Amino acid sequence: MGIDLKPHHAELAEQGFTIVEDLIAPELVDALLADVHRLEAAQNSRPADNRFEGNRTTRTYNLLAYGEIWQQVPTQPEVLALVEGVLGPQCLVSSLASISLAPGESAQIIHADDQIQPLAKPHVATVCNSMWALTDFTEANGATRVVPGSHLWQNPDYFETDTTIESVPAEMSKGSVLVWHGSTWHGGGANLTDDDVRVGVAMNYCAGFIRQQENQQLGVPAGVMATFSPELRQLCGLGMYRGLTGNIEKRSPAEMLYGDPAEVQLWDAEPIDAD
Repeated sequence: MGIDLKPHHAELAEQGFTIVEDLIAPELVDALLADVHRLEAAQNSRPADNRFEGNRTTRTYNLLAYGEIWQQVPTQPEVLALVEGVLGPQCLVSSLASISLAPGESAQIIHADDQIQPLAKPHVATVCNSMWALTDFTEANGATRVVPGSHLWQNPDYFETDTTIESVPAEMSKGSVLVWHGSTWHGGGANLTDDDVRVGVAMNYCAGFIRQQENQQLGVPAGVMATFSPELRQLCGLGMYRGLTGNIEKRSPAEMLYGDPAEVQLWDAEPIDAD
């Protein structure tokens, strides 16, 4: 029996975030965690050592380029359904990265993932992101902190506010997924443990009419992109939004490069409700 996503859609609309407990199969979670460790060792990864990305947090970006296992993440059906409930159809992969938050890390600045966009708030959703828990997320080890309802606030000033804003920890068990609206204030928590590294995967999406955070078309090698499913190539931006945006002589890049089926044309597309 499938998961009833209606309560989660409602939480996203009302609170700006939701947690789907124990969504990902343990075998996949363990395999993803092992690959995070592999990549961190292979790339000799180190913390960025800045206030925003952290002084004791290791991040590995552009994961779709580094292993077939990561192709399973952007197309996860329940997560994608929740994201499309916020962004509408034909959304895109914005970025895919792992985040290993080590003991001693301080709380991240509270922020919104769409704050770089020069739009008055609240506005039509442009970003919707998710965090896959590859280990347990607890308040002690730095679970993501969220500010309920903040996606509905009018023109908040992010840069005047640091970690002191009232927030709640999105505690969840290994294999669970947190999904949040791009306007929701949030930030990584402080890891106050002695030896518990909190590892998650940030699977981020944007609306089809917004530029992606990571350039998937060049960041993923052509030979790797050729192994993707047509659905994943569409998510990576090789399709067209509403049959128009992103076209090459009225054809999608995926159709021209890989022979993927032609997409719906603009005049056949269903209108999108902006409310």
